[in-house]
Amino acid sequence: MPALTTYRTPVQEDWVDYNGHLRDAFYLLIFSYATDALMERIGLDADSRGQSGNSLFTLEAHINYLHEVKLATEVWVQTQIVGFDRKRLHVYHSLHRAGFDEALAASEQMLLHVDLAGPKSSPFAERSVELLQGLLAEQQDLPAPAFTGRVIGLPAKA
Repeated sequence: MPALTTYRTPVQEDWVDYNGHLRDAFYLLIFSYATDALMERIGLDADSRGQSGNSLFTLEAHINYLHEVKLATEVWVQTQIVGFDRKRLHVYHSLHRAGFDEALAASEQMLLHVDLAGPKSSPFAERSVELLQGLLAEQQDLPAPAFTGRVIGLPAKA
């Protein structure tokens, strides 16, 4: 199975800057909508969140801006599960458009499963674990995501 397509949208007029390029903040918006769609796939849709009082919070997100994205371009997000444990989910989103093989942008994210009554971290429900295991198994043959584990910093002076 290829990476899961989680979100698709044309680039909106109010998302572009004075150069006609997608503003940096809107890359994160698009990736955030992809995370929402992933939540639906793993049993954390709006109804389930309302009943269980559980959700996902973003702990950390890194974005790599790789190619220009212009007004009205139809883009989609492919999502790959990198891994998960009892309370955390490590995902990789990549942004794509038709006719261009490379990712336009990539976002590595660490998400935390949270009991909103606290709020405090809490283990995933059994159903979510089963769904995550299924997605991970379906994606086992995918290559490792290109932009994970990166650190921002200037090289040490010699």
